[in-house]
Amino acid sequence: MQTLTLLHCGMSERLRGMLDTIPALRAAEQHPAAALPMLDLNNRTLLFCVAVDEWGQSEVLSTLLRSLRQRSDCLEGARAAVVIDGTTELDTKDIARRLIFAANLAGCAFPGKPLVEATGSLRNLAVLQKKHGLESLEATYRFALEALIERLCSFAPPKKAQPRLLMLHASDRSTSNTLALGERVAAQLAGIELETISLRNGTIHDCRGCSFKVCSHYAAQGSCFYGGAINEQVLPALLRSDGLLLLCPNYNDAVGANIMAFINRMTSLTVSNALYGRSLYAVVVSGYSGGDIVAQQLLGALCLNKAFSLPPRFCLIETANDPGEALRLPGIEEKTTRFAAQIQRWFL
Repeated sequence: MQTLTLLHCGMSERLRGMLDTIPALRAAEQHPAAALPMLDLNNRTLLFCVAVDEWGQSEVLSTLLRSLRQRSDCLEGARAAVVIDGTTELDTKDIARRLIFAANLAGCAFPGKPLVEATGSLRNLAVLQKKHGLESLEATYRFALEALIERLCSFAPPKKAQPRLLMLHASDRSTSNTLALGERVAAQLAGIELETISLRNGTIHDCRGCSFKVCSHYAAQGSCFYGGAINEQVLPALLRSDGLLLLCPNYNDAVGANIMAFINRMTSLTVSNALYGRSLYAVVVSGYSGGDIVAQQLLGALCLNKAFSLPPRFCLIETANDPGEALRLPGIEEKTTRFAAQIQRWFL
């Protein structure tokens, strides 16, 4: 198994006990997160171990996030996962998203579902416990962590002879800065087969929460009970693809309704973990600010929950308001060229 490096950001008795039960973690090289500026972590396999007390973000965590942002290439070529152990029902997912986003900006990749999250009660693990018939929530915590380590150590870029990328948007070509940037990136993806679908075409129905049995039945057929354009066009295209490029204007610090409906409707495909191995990229444009919030929403929904892997620097984030303004931003040609090159390196 790949040698691991553990970075500790605080430590609780429960987290320490959990780490001590897994041989691969006992044998790992371990450092406090505060030592990150002194470490060479490029091309390493990392596990961020974070303990969260009842007050949420700690000074140690703030220092870690700041260090990652200050050294924008400090995790170049690294791959990582995260375990977060909380004392209440709050903060764990929020902290995970911010940590993964900061590490990703520093060059780190993440496999699908790179997080083991333990809230104070461990009740967030109850569904997993039931699914696998485990004897306790504590045993489920250990089971999830062991599976995470195996997933992390086997994770690698999905090199393909002829990769396929699905570009998905819900924008008006005549006015959308996001679509303009997405198309500028797409034009530079030599060697990648690109399929583009607009979610403005046809009625998009959101997920309505079928029972697990019904959802599983339709998932086995690669479809969804509620039909429509997502069922007929988008989900089949997603199953054909090796990766997803989402074009997401910022609507009130969130993705738009059609993009969110698409994400929710993917649930039928993920019942059997069908989306492992696919990679996520995004272009996010805000009229004012908040692109980082949308990027974290995407990585939370699609990497943490839907099992898409997260390549290094997965998201191009810009601010533009007037139609066409995005293509006139200072340095935008260099940024889109660099972003397209990153996508090519990941797949080719």
